[in-house]
Amino acid sequence: MGSRSWTDRLTWERGWGQDIKPSRHNAQEELDYNGMIADGRLQEVHLEEYPNGDIYDKQPPPCEQEFEILDTSKMPYLAHIKSLQIAWPHLRHLKQWMEVTTAPEKWQLLKMYKTEKRNEIRQERARRTNIAALDFVPGMPAPKEQRIKSRDSLGNHLDTPVPEGATRLYVVEDLSRDVVELLGSKLDIDPLFFREHINDYTWNNIRDPWVDLPDLDIVSRTRPYFCLTYLQPRYFETLESCKKAQRQAGLFNVLRRLDVDHAHRSLFDKEGAAVALVRSKMSLWVREARSGQPAITVLLIDPSITEGHPLWKGYRPFVNSPTPSDRTRFEEPPKAGLFEDLLFWIRQTPQADLDAIRDNSRAVAYRALQILCAEWLTLSRYITARLSQIEWEIERSDFRIRVDKDDESTVNFNASLQKLHTWRRRLPLYRDMVSDTRMKLFHHLDHHYPDEAAWRRRAGSVAVPAAEREFEDADAGADCVGAMRRDFSIVAGHISDLLSRTERIAAVGTAVTAIEESRRAIEQNKALGRLTYLAVIFAPLSFVSSFFSMSENVGQLTQTIWIYFCVAVPISLLAFLLVDKNWTDNMKGAYRKGAAAKKKVRHHEKKQH
Repeated sequence: MGSRSWTDRLTWERGWGQDIKPSRHNAQEELDYNGMIADGRLQEVHLEEYPNGDIYDKQPPPCEQEFEILDTSKMPYLAHIKSLQIAWPHLRHLKQWMEVTTAPEKWQLLKMYKTEKRNEIRQERARRTNIAALDFVPGMPAPKEQRIKSRDSLGNHLDTPVPEGATRLYVVEDLSRDVVELLGSKLDIDPLFFREHINDYTWNNIRDPWVDLPDLDIVSRTRPYFCLTYLQPRYFETLESCKKAQRQAGLFNVLRRLDVDHAHRSLFDKEGAAVALVRSKMSLWVREARSGQPAITVLLIDPSITEGHPLWKGYRPFVNSPTPSDRTRFEEPPKAGLFEDLLFWIRQTPQADLDAIRDNSRAVAYRALQILCAEWLTLSRYITARLSQIEWEIERSDFRIRVDKDDESTVNFNASLQKLHTWRRRLPLYRDMVSDTRMKLFHHLDHHYPDEAAWRRRAGSVAVPAAEREFEDADAGADCVGAMRRDFSIVAGHISDLLSRTERIAAVGTAVTAIEESRRAIEQNKALGRLTYLAVIFAPLSFVSSFFSMSENVGQLTQTIWIYFCVAVPISLLAFLLVDKNWTDNMKGAYRKGAAAKKKVRHHEKKQH
């Protein structure tokens, strides 16, 4: 990864996954600002840390006047959000997002274009619409599906009555200003639903204006929506392919970034290949049927990155493989992205799960939750692989003790510990994401089963308490969403195990470090011992030569030179023997043996007398 300034390292630790190296451009070549993500690792251009001001500014920054929409007569939902931004300050970020038509921090990139080009880009982003409308009619083997590709088509469909007794689902890929305006105003949706979905920050600095503080549970538990956070592991064969994927993410309206695991390369990886964890969100809003109003739901999903491959070719199908005697026809999923894959699996939903939607509208998200849970399982398997590689590196002494020629340090071992510390920092975040998902999906069951170790007890390694057996019995009769509680419990157990494993590896690494330091200290002591022998030999010689050099007549030394050797050699030998531990120990041993033999003789003589 090379050397970085402290600001670059801090940016990398924040998880800002963009790792774009500065490239050379011709004078006429125009940078693709539209495909860039405005964060601290962007090096082609200089960016301000808080271009739209920080959260403590009392007045809007001057740059907000450049993109602010003053006339909201045709945008009632945006006008509503503006009226709320004083009492709910975090809605100001959603207001700016709708005005810029993408992440507000990106405005400093967009304004580098000429006015005509910038307006063209903003219009395309504002009008972007890719929606599938699905009507789940009781008794029908599959939902009625209609694709919506424009603002006008969406407005017309929202005015279309829902069939009697049916539940309507709008699957929305990415968000845009027009989509938010129409869905929010016509379906009367809480602006916080969209606010939670538009960015991907896992933690915040104390000045960040986009911070989204958590609400009290007593306030949020009754909301008819939730937002789930997860990660999609993706494999790239070359760094250039990874860079293209980062550009694709820059074209999204919602802020989504890639945490590229450059530091976690192993000897078993292909040269130049990389794995990135794509930050993703999935949000569901539900309006249950009541007093003449039909049930309508909105599912927000992220656009897909097509560059590279899903790690290990992605999750398995959500059905068992057919046996030779099974003649049931099975269609292959398109693998064209999350949007198309989700619609495919919705069409494959069993009739019993389709009928469950009538009693629980949240069941429309069943297939989406399966995909989300499968991505978590893939991620846990990936982290397991990386931790196993770190353990292998620590275990193999030939790999661990390989020495760097420049600083003579065990660079391989240090790199292994650095990889480990990265997972020690990330895994608590992942644990919180999974815990938050379980709370939002199964909060009504928490009093039955608050334990994180549930999946272990269900596996049979520990006796299951009676209260949990009652919960399992209730689980067996639950709808399709409730039945997935066990799957998410397994994911939570895996994440907890991985976190414990990192701590154990860290303890082993600390012990190995101490052993290596002790070994190096012994080697240094041996070197110092050799210097001691040299000093013992040459110190007497220097003393004797200095003593004889006191004569003023040098010619007289020819007659006495033999005295130098007669004196210096015995003195050097005596000094050497005195400091030689082996010789002194031998002399002491010989003395003790002689004394013991003499004592024995005397004792024998006394017996004879």
